[in-house]
Amino acid sequence: MSASSPLDDFKAALSSVARAVTRDAEVEVGFTADAPAQIGKAIKVPTPSRTLPADQVAEARGFADGYALRMKHHSEKLHAAARPSEPLAAAAFDAMERARIEALGARHMDGMRSNLSASLTMRMRSDPISRAQNRDDVPISSALELMLREALTGDTPPQGTETGLSLVREWIAKDAGGDITALSMLLDDQAAFAETAKLALRHLDLIQSDEPMEQGSEDGGDEDESEAEESQEEQDSEDGGAGESQVDARAEMAGDQADDGDSDPDAQEMDADGEPEMGGEGDEGMLPVRPNRLPTDVPDFNYLRFTEKHDEIILATELCDADELTRLRAYLDQQMAHLQGAVTKLANRLQRRLMAQQNRAWDFDQEEGQLDAARLARVIVSPGQSLSYKVERDTDFRDTVVTLLIDNSGSMRGRPISIAAISADILARTLERCGVKTEILGFTTRTWKGGQSREDWLAAGRPAHPGRLNDLRHIIYKPADEPYRRARKSLGLMMREGLLKENIDGEALTWAHSRIIGRPEERRILMVISDGAPVDDSTLSVNHGAYLDQHLRQVIEWIENRSPVELCAIGIGHDVTRYYSRAVTIMDAEQLGGTMVEQLASLFDID
Repeated sequence: MSASSPLDDFKAALSSVARAVTRDAEVEVGFTADAPAQIGKAIKVPTPSRTLPADQVAEARGFADGYALRMKHHSEKLHAAARPSEPLAAAAFDAMERARIEALGARHMDGMRSNLSASLTMRMRSDPISRAQNRDDVPISSALELMLREALTGDTPPQGTETGLSLVREWIAKDAGGDITALSMLLDDQAAFAETAKLALRHLDLIQSDEPMEQGSEDGGDEDESEAEESQEEQDSEDGGAGESQVDARAEMAGDQADDGDSDPDAQEMDADGEPEMGGEGDEGMLPVRPNRLPTDVPDFNYLRFTEKHDEIILATELCDADELTRLRAYLDQQMAHLQGAVTKLANRLQRRLMAQQNRAWDFDQEEGQLDAARLARVIVSPGQSLSYKVERDTDFRDTVVTLLIDNSGSMRGRPISIAAISADILARTLERCGVKTEILGFTTRTWKGGQSREDWLAAGRPAHPGRLNDLRHIIYKPADEPYRRARKSLGLMMREGLLKENIDGEALTWAHSRIIGRPEERRILMVISDGAPVDDSTLSVNHGAYLDQHLRQVIEWIENRSPVELCAIGIGHDVTRYYSRAVTIMDAEQLGGTMVEQLASLFDID
C-alpha cells in the first residue's frame, strides 16, 4: 500500500476540521478547480499545487472553514426569505451575511482570525474597490462587508482598500452607521440580523420603499431563528477545537459578486519597486477573478492594441526543455489514470459514430482492384473470367479539421486545466483514427501586470485609452498536420506551474480563426474551452470595464455570421452561452471530456 501524498494528508486535515466545526461526521472536503461550492455535506475547495504554497493552503483552509461555519450558523431558508429582490441590494445583503458568519468564526479563535484576514486580503486584491478612483467605482457590497467586518471584529480593512473605502465611508456612516452599530449586537441572531441589515440597505436607498420589511418572519422564520440560536450555543462550546483553521466564505456568494472581478495593476504598480516580479512558482497564487458581467454599452467601440511587438506565438516545445516536458507529460499521465477510462469510453463511442458515417461502399465486377471474395468460385472454375474485382467507392464524409482553443488563464489552474489537457489528448487520438485532423492551441499572457507593453505605455507618458495593454502568449500544442505521437509530450506543458496567467479571449479567437480558415479541409470546426469572461487587469485598469468583453462579442458575432468556420464553446463553471450561440456550460470539470465528445458528435450531425 503506497503512502499518502502531502496533498491527501492536507485534504484529510481539512475534512477533520470541518467535521469538528459542524459536529457532523459525514462532512467531506474535496478539491476542485471550479468555483468552490458546498453541496449537501460535500465541500469543494480550490486545489493547491503539489508544493502546497502557504497562500494556496490558506485559501483552501479559508474556504473549508467558511463553508463549515456556514453549515453550522446559517439558515438558507431564512436568508432566502429575507433577501431583497433588487440585485444590488441582494449582493450587499449576501456580503453582510458573509461578514456575520466570518465574525462568528473569528471572535473566539485567534488562528482562524488571522487566516481570515489573509484570505480576505487575497480576495480584495481582485475586487474593484482596490482600484476605485471615484465613488461610482466602489462596489457597495464590498464596502459594506469591510465596514461591517470592522464593526464586528475590530479588524482594519486590508491594505489597498483604504482609498476606495474612504470614497463611500462617510456616506455609509451617515446614512447607516447606526444600523451597523446595531448589527454588531445581533451577531448570534440571524433573523434579527437580516432584518436590521435590510433596514441599513433601505437607509442607503438600495431597497425601494414599497418592498415589505417582514419577509424574514415568513415561511418558518421563527423556526429558523431558533435553529440559528441553537447552533450558536453548540458552537460556543466547541470554538476551541478548530483553532488552526480559517474562514474565507467568498465563494458562498460567488455568483452574486461576479461583477467584483479584477485585480489592480495600477495599485500594484505604485509599489512595484518593493515587490518581487511576478513569475515562476509564485504566479499560481495570483488568480484573476472572472467578472462574467454584461458589458456596458460603449458607442463607437474600436478595439486597439497599444503595441504588438512583445506578443508571441510559440510552440509548446520552445517554452521548456525536453527533460521538463517529459516530467510534465508524466505528471499528466498520472492525472489521466483516474479519468482516462471514462473519457476513453466516450471517445470510443464518438469514433464508432464517426466511422459509421464512413461506411464503405464498393463497386463490384471490376476489371481490376481488390479481389472479391464472393467471386472466388468463379476464379477457380473459370480463371480467364474477368470482372472478379471490386473497388472502394469515395464516401460522402467531408474532409474535416477541428481546432481546440483552450483557455490557459490562471483561473483554469488545477482540475480544469488537467481535464482540458486530458480531453484534448484523447480526442486528438480519436479524431486522428477517424481521419479528422486536430489542432490544439492555448492562449494566455506572458506576464502579470502588463509586462513590457505596460512599461512602454508608462515610458510614453501614459496616453489615455491605450487599448490592450499586455504581452500576448499564444501557444501551439499540436499543429493540425502533426501526428499525435509527435505532439503527445507537448500537451504536458499545460501542467507547468506559472504558465497560466491572464486571458484576452477576443484576440485568441481571432488568431485561432486565422489559422483554421487557411486550412484546405472542406469543413472547419473551432471549439473554445474557457471558464468565463476575458480578464486582463492591466488592460481593464486603463480602459472601460467591458473593453475586452465587448471585443470578444464582436469577434464571435463576425465568425458566427460571416465565416464558414463552425464555432462552439464549452464553459467551465461559468455561463458562456451569453457569448456563443452554440455553447454549453458545465459546473464540474470532470464533465468536460463527455461534453466535448457530445458537442463534436452534434456538430458532425450524428444521431
